Amino acid sequence: MNDQETIAYLRTPAAIRERCDRIFKLACDRQLNYFRCDLSNLDKTADYVIGVMRENYPDLNIPFHSRWRHFEVGDSSRLAKLELDLTPIETAKLKFDLAIISVLLDAGAGADWQYYEQETGQIFRRSEGLAVASFRMFCQGAFSSNPEQPLQADALALKALTIQKLAQGFQVSSENPLVGLEGRVKLLQRLGEVLTQNPLFFGDENPRPGNLVDYLLPNKLSTFTQLPASLVLSAVLEGIGEIWPGRVTITGVNLGDVWIHPALGGEKQSDRYIPFHKLSQWLTYSLLEPLQELGVEITGLEEMTGLPEYRNGGLCLDMGLIQVAREDILQESHLPGSEAIVEWRALTVMLLDRIAAAIREKLNLNESQLPLVKILQGGTWNAGRKIAAELRPGGIPPIQIESDGTVF
Repeated sequence: MNDQETIAYLRTPAAIRERCDRIFKLACDRQLNYFRCDLSNLDKTADYVIGVMRENYPDLNIPFHSRWRHFEVGDSSRLAKLELDLTPIETAKLKFDLAIISVLLDAGAGADWQYYEQETGQIFRRSEGLAVASFRMFCQGAFSSNPEQPLQADALALKALTIQKLAQGFQVSSENPLVGLEGRVKLLQRLGEVLTQNPLFFGDENPRPGNLVDYLLPNKLSTFTQLPASLVLSAVLEGIGEIWPGRVTITGVNLGDVWIHPALGGEKQSDRYIPFHKLSQWLTYSLLEPLQELGVEITGLEEMTGLPEYRNGGLCLDMGLIQVAREDILQESHLPGSEAIVEWRALTVMLLDRIAAAIREKLNLNESQLPLVKILQGGTWNAGRKIAAELRPGGIPPIQIESDGTVF
């Protein structure tokens, strides 16, 4: 492949699975430096996840794993605030604005941060707290440069965002520290710049993330519109890929959530690249719901992969599907690009596929009836959080990660 073909390939779910599968096979052959796989624990892991699924969704009527679930936390009617007198397309754009901003602010908050929601009197932490905090800031017009249209995000407001403004909105203080605050602000500032640089995706005058709706649906809506999930992911990766800091590049093109593992040999440097696109895939899952509300049929959902983050990865470690080659791995702190974390994430992707297949077999359901995106929600993410709480104070993940607020 030439450089452009390589870039295009590394942005596909197929590339994620192909590169992760190579790491998985090495782990099964005990040829990795940090981790091994033990598939004898697959059955008990599937049973554990099914138990969590039935706790959360007794009828197994499970929604997508997306940001929208976090906006609904605490049995609140927050989303009713978004029901304005808008056209369906404009409503979808508003929801795209909100979802994109909120997902980009969702990297791990740390164990010490919390958010007090004045409107409901509730306290939230971690992902739910970040979701509610970003939702409230969005509703206050914090990401809009137009006082007459506060419920939007646009390039001018994002480029002007300050650490002080985000810290105030997220109630950050010395007593309530948020991991990666500066990284989050820089990410949104870069988003504002990238929106301006990509009019094809986001429009010309003071572009918005939500204008991605126009790109995905150039002919608006017909009576029967289909859209591949991978096309939405591709638009996300091409449209905002340049926001990610310090990532590997090919001919100057930022590849985003793509990392290097030395065990993957090849003639070119890019042969050792492993793509994950975790936040971009989760963002894609979150954008599919507003599109479905427009009546769009999403196809090819099974092509998307599981999300290699610390809850899913923690589940695999805590259940013994992934095992450490040395115990000191669990005592050390690791950077996102370290060999250990890249291995952990790659193994998580492949094991999520196997967990999902085992769950479907036990429940006698097929892939269309119980897609991976619902198993993640039902599911593995909550199971990872639950078992972490059972094993460690505060439910911290089994591996310590030095987060910059842009990966986990």
